[in-house]
Amino acid sequence: MMKEPIISVRDLVAKYGDKTVLDRVSVDIFPHEITVILGGSGCGKTTLIKNILKLYNPVSGSVKILGKEIIGMEDDEFDQTLKQIGMLFQNGALLNSMTIFENISIPLEQHTSLTPDIIERIIRVKLSLVNLESAADLTPSELSGGMKKRVALARAIALDPEILICDEPSAGLDPLTSASLDELILKLKELLKMTIIIVTHELASIHRIADRLIFLHDNKIIFTGTLAEAKSTDIPEVESFFRVGRFE
Repeated sequence: MMKEPIISVRDLVAKYGDKTVLDRVSVDIFPHEITVILGGSGCGKTTLIKNILKLYNPVSGSVKILGKEIIGMEDDEFDQTLKQIGMLFQNGALLNSMTIFENISIPLEQHTSLTPDIIERIIRVKLSLVNLESAADLTPSELSGGMKKRVALARAIALDPEILICDEPSAGLDPLTSASLDELILKLKELLKMTIIIVTHELASIHRIADRLIFLHDNKIIFTGTLAEAKSTDIPEVESFFRVGRFE
């Protein structure tokens, strides 16, 4: 029996001025899977994420999250939906003037009425999950690139979201650190039963973590399916990516 999608996009059209960035895009994201979004520069990957996060209003189409249509949804209602989505930004987006503890506390202080004691306990648990229990009192400038990504990940899961979106999580990391981050993402997926969406072009990471792939090309989706299906398809752009490890 097919699972119901946790995110469902239908006939989405997005434009910047006269330029069409997404052309009648339809795709489903299924629960408890890692879905990787692939495509060359300017193909619409970031725009698709922005529409899912309601950061951009499309020309037409539908975006449903957890069964609710978010296009046209009132801000107050969408704020409740947004609490179910964690975001790991490409550069981590940590505030350098704050400690690691303070960075992770931001969503908990802004979006809950929990007491300081409970917030502290939650932060300690999240840091433990990313293997950085001893880093709470450090600042981002005292951390390596991989450690910063782990802190950003701890902040992204602070509210126990059902959905985690990661924008180029391995960007700027060496292969060993990238592999370690992938292992952590897999662990969190299983432990927290999350649905994870990842924008990446790192072939090694895709082989390690992807359950399902979405390929965007020329502002359209040209392939959706499992990793095994992607590797055996005869779609030229997809075949080329797995053959040479980059978009041509």
